[in-house]
Amino acid sequence: MTSKLEGLLNRIIRTGTLTATTADGKNKTYGDGTGDPVAIRFIDEKAENELVDDPQLKLGEIYMDGRMVMDAGDIYDLLALVKSNTLAEDLSFGMIWRGVARLALTRLQRLLPLNHNQRNVAHHYDLSAKLFDLFLDPDWQYSCAYFETPETSLEEAQVAKKRHIAAKLLLGEGQRVLEIGSGWGGMAMYLAESSGVDVTGITLSTEQLRVSRGRAEKRGLSSRVRFELQDYRTMKAKPFDRIVSVGMFEHVGPSNYGRFFRKVAELLDKDGVMLLHSIGQPTPPLVNNPFFEKYIFPGGYIPSLAEVLPAVQKAGLFVRDIEIMPRHYARTLRLWRERFLARKEEVVRLYDERFVRMWEFYLAGSEMAFTHQGFFIFQMQLARNTFAVPDTRGYMAEREASLAAFDATRPPLEKVTY
Repeated sequence: MTSKLEGLLNRIIRTGTLTATTADGKNKTYGDGTGDPVAIRFIDEKAENELVDDPQLKLGEIYMDGRMVMDAGDIYDLLALVKSNTLAEDLSFGMIWRGVARLALTRLQRLLPLNHNQRNVAHHYDLSAKLFDLFLDPDWQYSCAYFETPETSLEEAQVAKKRHIAAKLLLGEGQRVLEIGSGWGGMAMYLAESSGVDVTGITLSTEQLRVSRGRAEKRGLSSRVRFELQDYRTMKAKPFDRIVSVGMFEHVGPSNYGRFFRKVAELLDKDGVMLLHSIGQPTPPLVNNPFFEKYIFPGGYIPSLAEVLPAVQKAGLFVRDIEIMPRHYARTLRLWRERFLARKEEVVRLYDERFVRMWEFYLAGSEMAFTHQGFFIFQMQLARNTFAVPDTRGYMAEREASLAAFDATRPPLEKVTY
């Protein structure tokens, strides 16, 4: 075992149990022997050295490439074990200079007025629709579900999420609704069917646009729900009564928060209401996770509320409600990963084994962020007029109850494969 790898693992793993087997067949156990055992095995010595030099990027890469395998536990267990131990004193010179370089690059990218939004979105969301069909619910909800009880299924929780959001929007028959980042169309169609509103959904993904339009046509909603390939920043339209955005704000970036909320204020009627649903984290990040930046969500950024609220206020919008959901996404991601791996052979036929391991790492790493790093979901209700929303929150429960009655009489959605 290389002395550098042994030194790194000795410093990191103090609680828990990790056994590492190197390419030459030697193994050593680290930690205090508590908890469920986790065991990793390196296939080549170069992978060991790469991990020591740049663990933030290389742990994901060598796992994705099959150069490090799990002999006990899974990749989530390894990530959780690492994050449950302190990393404060584990910085080598190589880690420090790579961190400084990434920080400088991140700062530069935030200053440059380059529009890579459509390219960045396409990197993830223009993957084959068949991939997402393998592990999402029948409505293809690719954002945090809302688990009302411990027994709630993923399918039920995704319906509950749509219901929860619809209740906060205070929807009325015939209102015009804009959805910024419309995904595969499920939210827009739910709002139209449950509340009688007219919805325009905008996306930068050509694959999501194709699927959304096809689904709306099959459900007979094309006259009330339309989808456009449109960047919110250049959108021109008569103000909408309601605006909703779910899982899109993570692609805006802090240098664009002011522009985003100014555009919301421009597109929202004077008595209008917006609901913003986004991932958040406790403090502003210095840099993005390099593995996620390179392979999963280029240009993505998870904000802290401290970064978001000043931009809201400067745009002249009022915050009428904020709800924090700390654990719902961890469970959503766990269920997605289980369903994804249960269909592994089909994913391999679509892509390959390397893609499977890359996405397994992505889903496990995302779950770990919610269980060990304090990540959360926030739902922020905004208005241009402080009197646009009732003073008490009872209306939310009343509207959710009404929508639950609608959901109970609605036939189950048929899962359509594209």
